[in-house]
Amino acid sequence: MKSLTSPSRLRPRAGLSHSPAASAPWAWAGAGVLVGLLVSALVFAPARWLVSLLHLASGGQLLLEDARGTLWRGSARLSLVGGTGSLDAATLPGHVRWQLGPLASAEGAGLALAWRADCCLLQPWTWQLLPRWSGLQLAVSDHQSQWPAQWLAGLGTPWNTLQMQGQLTLATQALSLSWTRGRLQVTGAAQLEAQDLSSRLSTLRPMGSYRLALTGGPTPELSLSTLGGSLQLSGRGQWVGGKLRFVGEASSAPESQAALSNLLNIIGRRNGARSVINVG
Repeated sequence: MKSLTSPSRLRPRAGLSHSPAASAPWAWAGAGVLVGLLVSALVFAPARWLVSLLHLASGGQLLLEDARGTLWRGSARLSLVGGTGSLDAATLPGHVRWQLGPLASAEGAGLALAWRADCCLLQPWTWQLLPRWSGLQLAVSDHQSQWPAQWLAGLGTPWNTLQMQGQLTLATQALSLSWTRGRLQVTGAAQLEAQDLSSRLSTLRPMGSYRLALTGGPTPELSLSTLGGSLQLSGRGQWVGGKLRFVGEASSAPESQAALSNLLNIIGRRNGARSVINVG
């Protein structure tokens, strides 16, 4: 009996082989191209990526304009704005310059940002951003910097009405902020001093100098005090459940009440010769 299968059908036809060994080089080449494209995209990521990230993180109140360079190293002009849709904006003189890179430390892996500002922050200020379970930690290096008080006008109401002038000095010491499940935890301290403040709402120049101090702990605290001047400011606050609750008051020396009356009406709720300040 003859076989029903001819010998020619038992031989594989040339050019029809699809063995894994034959297609593997092309697969590896394709994967290599994709990895190369991803690495290039990260290495040469444009500075506008940082613009978008800062805008999102600040709720639309910090804006990098005229950004140049890359995500990892660049410069831009920094503006304070009143938020999305606001027409209020104030831009710092000069540029801010940054350098961003990966961070590997005993506390974990994350990102390290070193930045400075031509006008106000001459030495690099380093921020370390570390992911945590259900949260995020921001640790900043000790530093001191000076900023123009008129920059605050960019935040909109009431700062655009007050039009403050003077010098703001910011200092931090072992400061670290952690957000865990929406709750803020603070260690270390920060201090903001306002020297020789004046406002377009008062003919009294200067009105005084003030200190705003943040102290970390199980319940972070904020205190406001007067260093000197006719306008007296004081107050205390705490972060409770991630929200700031602050109570303070503003008053004036008897001989300066007429010159400071309009300002006291704006600062808080007027109660006789003083204004009550409530936040939260």
